[in-house]
Parts: sequence; structure tokens; C-alpha cells
Amino acid sequence: MKRYWVALVFFSSVLAVGCGETATGPEANGASPAGAPVEAAETLAEAHALRAVLAPGEGVDSTANGAAAILFTPSTGLLEYTVTYSGLSGPAVAAHIHGPADPGADAPPVITFSDAAHPISGTATLTEAQAADLLAGRYYVNVHTAANPGGEIRGHIVSAQ
Repeated sequence: MKRYWVALVFFSSVLAVGCGETATGPEANGASPAGAPVEAAETLAEAHALRAVLAPGEGVDSTANGAAAILFTPSTGLLEYTVTYSGLSGPAVAAHIHGPADPGADAPPVITFSDAAHPISGTATLTEAQAADLLAGRYYVNVHTAANPGGEIRGHIVSAQ
């Protein structure tokens, strides 16, 4: 129950702050440090709070924005996510987590969200290699529309700390 409340407070605060932020380029998100694993009994303490501020990618003419709140637990590989957005040119037709890629670079989808409708939430299980890329800041969230099939808004996943 304690984990539920901690996650709820984290997601609420990141989404409330994240939707009001704007980014002008990939460097606006910074870098994410890699975390060292800890004992499985300390699951809550080891969980990594991550975030992404979503903004139009290079060459995309849009005023849309969004935010992703992510909680990752290395001992289980469990990734829990919530993505919110507003102002898209039309309905989201797809949304994914892509990687591995440096900020500003493109990569294939790693996690496909089953439904791109706002808000997006769900879970996924990562492999050790995927976890390493995630914690190294090499994954990004991308929301696609018909007008912008390559992605209308995107943001690199970084530490929420």
C-alpha cells in the first residue's frame, strides 16, 4: 500500500509540473545517471523515478506538449508509465518508447503502448540490456499523429530527481 501512495504522489507531481514545462531541444531534458541495483527487499527504495517532458521534435510545427511519469524497478524489470499530452494536431494514432538513442536521434520503438488515447498508462517488463539503456538516458517517449507520422511530440526519459 505504501508503494501505491508513493507512486501516486510521484506521478501526480510529475504530471502537474511536466505539463506546464516547455522544452526547446533535446538538451532541455539533461542526462540520466545509471542506478546501482540494491537488495530485492528494498524494492521501493531501489525504484527509479523517471520523467520526460514532451515537446515538438525538430522540424515539427506544433504547439502540443506533454509529460511522462515513469517508475522503474530494476530487481523485477517492471516499468510503470503514465503519459499525458494536449494540443496535438489531431488524435494520437500511436505512441511508443523508442531507443536506444542519444537526444535528438531517432530509434525504433522498444515499447508500444496498446492505446495512444490520452492519458496513456500501463506497464512493461524490460530486459537487463533495455534497463541499462533506460537508466543511461537512451530512451524517449514519442506520440504520433496522422499529420506527424514520425512523431508530433517527444521527450527523452531522464531521472526525475
